[in-house]
Amino acid sequence: MRLVHGSALAVALALLIPPALGAQGQETARAVAGGGISAPGWAGKVDANEEKAGQTLNNAKLAKEGNDLHIVTGPAVTYWNPANKATGNYTVKATFKEAKYMNLNDHPHPYGIVIGGNDLGTATQSLLYCAAYGNGTFIVRGFGPDAFAMGGRRPEANAAVHKAAGPGEPVTQEIAVSVKGDKVECAINGTVVGSYDKATVVTAGKLKSTDGVYGIRFAHNTDAIVSGLAMTKQ
Repeated sequence: MRLVHGSALAVALALLIPPALGAQGQETARAVAGGGISAPGWAGKVDANEEKAGQTLNNAKLAKEGNDLHIVTGPAVTYWNPANKATGNYTVKATFKEAKYMNLNDHPHPYGIVIGGNDLGTATQSLLYCAAYGNGTFIVRGFGPDAFAMGGRRPEANAAVHKAAGPGEPVTQEIAVSVKGDKVECAINGTVVGSYDKATVVTAGKLKSTDGVYGIRFAHNTDAIVSGLAMTKQ
């Protein structure tokens, strides 16, 4: 009876897990050959759950190619240059090009802009990011230091987010995160897809401040080029 009960419980629990989330949990981060950071001045940190699984920064790659940055993961990772700081009202934006959509994974993975980075690289770091998927969805999430989400747990669909024609095809997203007065906004390809009261972003368990270092974030097993990373004051 105990075995039958245990099997029934396992089945019941499996049914409670959405298929998409289950698939993401099963795909493990790969180690990237020739990994590490070769872009001068840049630093990074893999997610805490990746660290627990034995992943390191050397299992992902950040390289400078001309004026662009080429990122290949590996574990999910946040990259930043400590010299890149933003305060007050500002917009941080960049263009992300996934030359071959899903070439390192079996389902869409996101990449995007990081703002409000404080104590980066430590166990108490806080940051917010807006990231796009090549299937027309996006997320706005962060660490404070535990993971948190603005909006729902699942990616949100928006017509502004570009869709790749299929696996192996190119897809490009322009992503911008802005701090404007009492609002924090994410825009993808020129359209605001998420707008949040600053008071709901800068609060216990989320950001320490919207002032801080900005950078980029990539989920695991992703390959893309970042161009035009810049901050402008509002």
